[in-house]
Amino acid sequence: MSGPHPLNQAVIAQALHDLRNGQLRRAKSMGFDDADLDALKNPAMASVLANSIVSWCSVSVNREVLRRLLRQVDDVAKEIEVIDRLLRLGASTELISKFHGLTHQEIALRRSIIGLPKRKGRHPVLTEEQDADLWTRWSAEVKERNINLDNETAMLAIAADLAECTGLPLSVIWNAIRGWIDEGLV
Repeated sequence: MSGPHPLNQAVIAQALHDLRNGQLRRAKSMGFDDADLDALKNPAMASVLANSIVSWCSVSVNREVLRRLLRQVDDVAKEIEVIDRLLRLGASTELISKFHGLTHQEIALRRSIIGLPKRKGRHPVLTEEQDADLWTRWSAEVKERNINLDNETAMLAIAADLAECTGLPLSVIWNAIRGWIDEGLV
């Protein structure tokens, strides 16, 4: 002999939880009407429904919501990859906080998780030669990608790519780019 149907138990548990917490509309949204909910107030009636071996309810899947939730998992994984890349390239805490909304503690934890050493002090200032080379590369990328100077997300992508190919810290490159834009050197 099989036991009570688990879906019945889950639905009754949820309905009773909703009723106890004053969520009448939520209980009704599952398909119960006023008479059904009134019957659930009686423990014997709730027990009969919860312990029934015959399924008296069904599940429907909202595929649109399901797909959106599954995409969120991918989006979160991609964001973690981006944050880790930026940190490895030498992004400052302020930069990560600005673009991804992480707190200083969360950023410190991410740095620890990916095995980055604790930074001490500021990054060195660019030499004139590094500054000139970086500006040439940056201005060429802006033109090639046809990027608006107000598009900070696109500018961060260019800065990350430049940090990768030059080996310079991302925060130094970002500050240089912001300075060039502020000075109108395009």
